Amino acid sequence: MQQELETVTKLVDTLVEFAVQYGFQLLGALVFLFVGLKVAAWTGRKITLVAETRNIDQTLSRFIGNIVKLVVVAFVAIITLGNFGISTAPLIALAGASAFGATMALQGPLSNYGAGLSIILSRPFAVGDMISVKNVAGMVHEISLAATVLVGEDGEKITVPNKEIVGEVIVNSNEHRIVETRIAIAYDEDSTHALAVLRQVLSEAAKVGSEPKPQVGIHDFTYGGVVIGLRFWVPGREYFQTRYRVNEALLNGLKAAGIGLIPATAAAISVPLLSADLEG
Repeated sequence: MQQELETVTKLVDTLVEFAVQYGFQLLGALVFLFVGLKVAAWTGRKITLVAETRNIDQTLSRFIGNIVKLVVVAFVAIITLGNFGISTAPLIALAGASAFGATMALQGPLSNYGAGLSIILSRPFAVGDMISVKNVAGMVHEISLAATVLVGEDGEKITVPNKEIVGEVIVNSNEHRIVETRIAIAYDEDSTHALAVLRQVLSEAAKVGSEPKPQVGIHDFTYGGVVIGLRFWVPGREYFQTRYRVNEALLNGLKAAGIGLIPATAAAISVPLLSADLEG
């Protein structure tokens, strides 16, 4: 019993001696860590806010703020470990070796992060833009380091890995997309009157942009008639429904004006009576 009591007494004395010798150092390190993390978070938010007030893209602003926050946290962690008497040199070497191993093991996913960094810094598009890439099109909903999320016309979310975007042809139409339509009318029809009718229909059509102004003209010539080309802008998020509605109005306008299209036999040799090429 006496021996156990002496053991407990020595343990208490050791703890008291440790607390007296290192207590304030430990407490100061913990306080410094807490304050440092708060400062890092505040600095990141402040940098993001300043960048946004300077009209810098939202994604790029957040990226810059997060980078600054991580740098401050890293410095705080190194200083805190030093206050505990822990040498940071072996930890830095271990972190470097771990990063190299992770890079080799995650080469595929990391390529997305590299491509995402390239997109954020070069800013070929921003949140809210309408883009077409890799046979998909939609409004940019989110840009992260790993992938870019698009929202299609029907509300579906399309996630495109960033490595599939960098190096590809990107068509950025901002908030609109262009419709290019061709209509083949018979050669004996009054093409001047047909052009006027089509221009009138486009000027009255809802959701067709006035700037830039819709373009209507003789696009080409074919067997038995001429091909009229039309180019006009429509909202990107209502592309197909606007295109179909305008096509119907164009056809009805020509019929009301008594302007006939090329017969199906001639049209089959050359171009469709009504065809649209998607560009943008």
